[in-house]
Amino acid sequence: MANKVEPKTMEIVKEPEKVLRKKAADVPVADIVSPRIRGLIAAMKETLSHTPDGVGLAAPQVGESLRIFIVSEEAEEIDRAEKDGWKRRKEESPGKKENEPYEKRAWKYYVFINPVVKKISRKMLEDAEGCLSVPKKYGIVMRHEKITVEAYDEHGKKITRGSSRFFARVMQHELDHLEGTLFIDKMKSEIKSGDH
Repeated sequence: MANKVEPKTMEIVKEPEKVLRKKAADVPVADIVSPRIRGLIAAMKETLSHTPDGVGLAAPQVGESLRIFIVSEEAEEIDRAEKDGWKRRKEESPGKKENEPYEKRAWKYYVFINPVVKKISRKMLEDAEGCLSVPKKYGIVMRHEKITVEAYDEHGKKITRGSSRFFARVMQHELDHLEGTLFIDKMKSEIKSGDH
């Protein structure tokens, strides 16, 4: 058997790249376990693991217009934190020096392929959001408090995942990426962070 190839990090595509504004294509179910899709998912995980602020990443953000996104279990950790986990992280992160080394815990990543929203709560919550594809910009966005999504995992198995609060917010943010929508399109107001 050939030596195992280590996944590479990919460049995160930034606004106004066209791929971020395209509706992403479904992945044929038979292709989910193909070397190409497996390699893409591995590279997405590796890329997200090297971003200090990222908790989710959609395939269009790495230049692939496919209906795939991943969410870090860090999103669950933030939900477990008593309050303001997202705000605290976002307020601290803009002050981080550009070349400062970053140590990130080895989080597990949840993979969602061809996701379909099955249920969404009427209750909405507003909170701060940012995006790896729209650097140094943060704003207040209204999202549904709860969401249930049906998708395929990276093994081609159908899964259903219900989530609430921050995890639900991340899922909705990533689902928007698959539709060619960015958080700045839904932003109620921009958050100014110091002199950044």
